[in-house]
Amino acid sequence: MSSSRRTRTVFLRLAAATATLVAVLAATSAVSLSSAASPSLGQLNSQLGQQQARQQSLATSLGNLNELISSLDGQIALVQSRESAVRTELANDRLALARVQASLARERKLLALLRARLARARAALSRQLVSGYEADKPDLVSVVLEASGFADLLDQIDFLRQAEQQQQSTIVATRTAKARADSAARQLATLEASDRQITTAAYLQARALAGMNALLQSKQAALQQAQAAQQAALQASRARADQLHSAISRLEAEQAAQRAAAAAAAAQRSAAATPSVPSTGPPPTALGPSGGWVIPYAIVLCESGGQNLPPNSAGASGYYQIIPSTWSEFGGTGPAAYLTSKAEQDAVASRIWDGGRGASAWVCAGIVGIH
Repeated sequence: MSSSRRTRTVFLRLAAATATLVAVLAATSAVSLSSAASPSLGQLNSQLGQQQARQQSLATSLGNLNELISSLDGQIALVQSRESAVRTELANDRLALARVQASLARERKLLALLRARLARARAALSRQLVSGYEADKPDLVSVVLEASGFADLLDQIDFLRQAEQQQQSTIVATRTAKARADSAARQLATLEASDRQITTAAYLQARALAGMNALLQSKQAALQQAQAAQQAALQASRARADQLHSAISRLEAEQAAQRAAAAAAAAQRSAAATPSVPSTGPPPTALGPSGGWVIPYAIVLCESGGQNLPPNSAGASGYYQIIPSTWSEFGGTGPAAYLTSKAEQDAVASRIWDGGRGASAWVCAGIVGIH
């Protein structure tokens, strides 16, 4: 019983933990959409990666649950087969019990009859013994002398022989009745013991079936609850991933429009400043700490939208979304980039960029096609 309770407890805890995971996922989705008013493309891609990893984990967990359920189905089939066999055994035991009870009834009647016969035989023997004790024991000489003739002598001798034979017969009948009564009593005791054994076996088998059924039902309920909870969590994660895909597509479209507008404005300014020389090529990528951006503007737009952002979930902050370890490695002061001036952030970003050799430090470099 303790093993069954532990099994049920494990499965119920699994179901409760999965239900909690669903609630956390739902809360996370709601908070993520509402708290981040204008997340960067890097942040959205990071969140999408997290959702995809969560989906993979949930899919693996669901696969494990499906294997457990399949195994449980096999156990259920085995127990059902065993249950059918036990029910057949129970039916046979009930038939055997009915036969034993019928035999018990017959043996009880026979025992009562034999005991009554034994009592009568004992009474007759007792009367004969008392009669023989009270009467004078006949003497052969007296019988011969008192006989009125030879025929009378023969009659008296025959009478004595018959009396002795009757007494011996009564003794034998008493012994036989006693032996049969004792045998019937022993048979009755054997039948009663068999009756108790069959009844106990049937009771134990019924209890075993009830225990097996209860354990299987508990396992099945816990697995179904855990499966439903994880399926709900997987659906919630997929819905969140769809939202992130939509947000990424929308932000990429906005950034493309901004880049197009910036390029058009730069072309107009260039044309106005030097009308005889057409402006070609991308905007400058290293304008120095006094202004502008030290890496391609498209990457800046993708990472931060040109804003000095506080740390995201990965710890990246500032105009260039630099994580604390990289910030410290390339000479940044303080714990995070966003806490310093733009000039210092420009200097650190320029060292990271290193003429384009450090472009892989920014996820958005690959997104906007700058390597």
